[in-house]
Amino acid sequence: MSVPESPALRALIDDRYAELAARCRAAGVALHDDAGVAERIRRTLAASDFAFEVWRRQPQLLAPAGLERLRTGGDAASRVGALALPPDESATLAALRRFRHAEALRLVFRDVNGLDDLAETLSATSVLYESLLGVALDWSERALAARYGHARSADGTLQRLVVIGFGKLGGAELNFSSDIDLVLAYPQGGQSDGARALDNSEYFVRLGRQLVRLLNEPTDDGLCARVDLRLRPFGNAGRLALSFAAMEQYYQSEGRDWERYAWIKARPVAGDRAAGKQLQDLLRPFVYRKYLDYTAFAGLREMKALIDAEVARKDLADNLKLGPGGIREIEFIVQLTQLIRGGREPSLRVRGLLPALAACEARGHIAAARAKALREAYRCLRHVENRVQMLRDAQTHDLPEDVLSRERIARGLGYADWPSLEAELARHRAVVSEQFADVLVPAGGPAARVAVADATLWQQALAAASEADTLEAAGFVPGAEAADALAKLPQAASVRAMSPRSREQLDRLMPHLIAAARASAAPLPCLLRLCRLVQAVARRSSYLALLEEQPAARARLARLFAESAFLAERVIAQPLLLDDVLDPRIEQLPLKRADISAEIVRVLATLDEREAEAELDRINEFKASIAFRLGLAFNDGRADAVATARRLAALAESVVGAVTALAERELAAQHGRLPGEGSGFAVLGYGSLGGEELGFASDLDLVFVYDGERARASSDGARPLEGVRWYQRLAQRVMNWLTLLTRAGRLYEVDTRLRPDGSKGLLVSSLEAFAAYQRSRAWTWEHQALLRARLVAGDAALGTALAEVRREVLAVPREAAAVQADVSRMRRRWRAERDRSDAARLDLKQGHGALLDIEFALQGLVLAHAAVHPLLLAATANARLIEACQRAGLLDGEGVQDMAEGKTTGLYNAMGRTTGPSTRAYPP
Repeated sequence: MSVPESPALRALIDDRYAELAARCRAAGVALHDDAGVAERIRRTLAASDFAFEVWRRQPQLLAPAGLERLRTGGDAASRVGALALPPDESATLAALRRFRHAEALRLVFRDVNGLDDLAETLSATSVLYESLLGVALDWSERALAARYGHARSADGTLQRLVVIGFGKLGGAELNFSSDIDLVLAYPQGGQSDGARALDNSEYFVRLGRQLVRLLNEPTDDGLCARVDLRLRPFGNAGRLALSFAAMEQYYQSEGRDWERYAWIKARPVAGDRAAGKQLQDLLRPFVYRKYLDYTAFAGLREMKALIDAEVARKDLADNLKLGPGGIREIEFIVQLTQLIRGGREPSLRVRGLLPALAACEARGHIAAARAKALREAYRCLRHVENRVQMLRDAQTHDLPEDVLSRERIARGLGYADWPSLEAELARHRAVVSEQFADVLVPAGGPAARVAVADATLWQQALAAASEADTLEAAGFVPGAEAADALAKLPQAASVRAMSPRSREQLDRLMPHLIAAARASAAPLPCLLRLCRLVQAVARRSSYLALLEEQPAARARLARLFAESAFLAERVIAQPLLLDDVLDPRIEQLPLKRADISAEIVRVLATLDEREAEAELDRINEFKASIAFRLGLAFNDGRADAVATARRLAALAESVVGAVTALAERELAAQHGRLPGEGSGFAVLGYGSLGGEELGFASDLDLVFVYDGERARASSDGARPLEGVRWYQRLAQRVMNWLTLLTRAGRLYEVDTRLRPDGSKGLLVSSLEAFAAYQRSRAWTWEHQALLRARLVAGDAALGTALAEVRREVLAVPREAAAVQADVSRMRRRWRAERDRSDAARLDLKQGHGALLDIEFALQGLVLAHAAVHPLLLAATANARLIEACQRAGLLDGEGVQDMAEGKTTGLYNAMGRTTGPSTRAYPP
């Protein structure tokens, strides 16, 4: 049962409704006070003194046409065109304010009566102020042009002011009575073309002043908009408008962390919007860094400290925006993620808070439960904040203190009374405060204390006074190695070159790393590897910030460095992998080939510019990241050896596909394409890649084939190539790019010796030549290799033709004894040449009873019986071949079990040898 309104509130509504009715009668306005209209007007009067004042001054807004305007859809942009501003400034000031009042009244009416939801209200408020900015700027430009002409660049190009909106205006989520944060800029220097020419720097300052005066000048009609220009370079001390070049120079040399946060929401809102987009592109590297940027934590912490000081000084604990658990903390949580990752993930470069939160949730950077709680809190806080401002059109974020105002706000939002709303606010704010604390100061983060002993060990290292006995007592045995590593670290060139601020950061971090190594399963190896990592990242403050800010990352890193030499070396060589150690999505592995392929497409789409070098770097980073995650999953026991090998093969297939597509695109840009559908080019994967059993350190066995028919034509570019040369260039480019050593490392080692005629043959063969070779000249061991061949990249139609050649060649009847003899001879030869087993250790691949023995036995069975059992040729992976041989009756249950167990054990041991603490040491 709803609680009736208080007598005071009822009297207020009755009195004001009666006064409006009297005003309408006096003005000759017909007020249709039927039940529906009257109820909506009374609801609006209950929620807003501002609405009452507007109706009281302009009773014509209660006429049928005025009420229809309130009810119908369409924001201010659809009506501002009818606003004809007169040449006289005073009349223009009045017209702008009347328009703003009428539109603001409409916002209150629709929000209070449930005609618009919160998102629609905030968006419509933003559109209103954009519309006002647009018409006010047009008027100002005309006025200034009449006196000084139009601004032009040195080459005579017309120049217009660029108005950049920040904060909630930039995010299209403006409060009802918010100020509008603006920065004014213009593209280039020059001067105006009038009889009284002005330099562009002065011209646009005057234009900016005129614009601000139209909006911000108090008159009898009040303000049109509260304009705040303090976000411009150098704040109040800076010029009102700057050229793009001056803006770029400022942000490169003077830009501060809080300005990066501010620019997240910035967008052109008036003037030359196309030029404004160019300015945003120019400043993007300042806002979003190329690599993951954990230094954003420090900037956020500084801003939060300033806000907390202001809250304490002005007693703003209940402030909806700045107080604990308020709107600003929600914004900080989301913007922190955007700043850290937005440089590498353009999908996070979203301006509005709710869309940005959704983007962070979609990418897994903010967990779904946390995102839901933040979203609900944000909507509640913003709704209350907007109603507080609608009450008296006041720029406030404080809850009212008088009982009647509190009742009006609570009832207007659908709560029975003020305590109910107050409890709801407290619940949301407690959740936000807790989440913000978790993000800003995680347990064990920068504020955490370290043991005195660990701090002492680092101080001794700085003083070149490390003692082996002390280190051994701390668990680092032998202590001499630990002492040597710690003593050398401060003297390393990269450490000596650090800035004072970064050096302070390192001195805070090292005791934490020493403690983490000491607590690990292998303290000394872990410490030695951590010291090498610090040297590798000493000049990259973002990585030091990551390790200092994120205790979870430190703990996981220490465990990893203690358990896996291979994975530790990957991180040291590519520190970008530190992000994978921390990533909350670490448990989420792409399980299917299609998932990995889709992810690599998405990653490449995030590049701002599609250039071959940048794409290769990003492909390399992607490959390293996924392989590292697979290594972590295997090391942690979350994925078995078979699944890991299959996923590594899917990763390699996706990488080869991406590189092949990139090479084809670049070749087509230079020389055009050959006629016909598809590329007519195929990449076959052999060996472990073809058999979907790739290891972490495996090379790729590849064979390149092209369509001989299409090769008879020439490409259609400005610099055409004969078809054969076109395919040769394409194969060479794919080969080179897969093996190229870039800043991000090398993708793969590639072996192409399984092509027809081996290393003596051409790098790429026609389909016809490939088929002829396999039919008439290939050795038995080459047909063994062909058993594992499959298409991994390129033209699907050509891949189908190659699969048919493979089936035809391998299905030829063979003498079982001859096959067995050939296979056994080749196996003995390989073992003699390549087996590294000795009395103490077994070569997991070449040793007796190891992986290759199983593979050769299977291949011999398939070659000998494929003519009778063609389904044996449907698989390339050993696990599926074992199953196929069982179905064909070639293996009994015991044989199948022995082979399957042997294969799985071999794979597991091979994987473990790579990712485990040792590079080898498996007893036979």
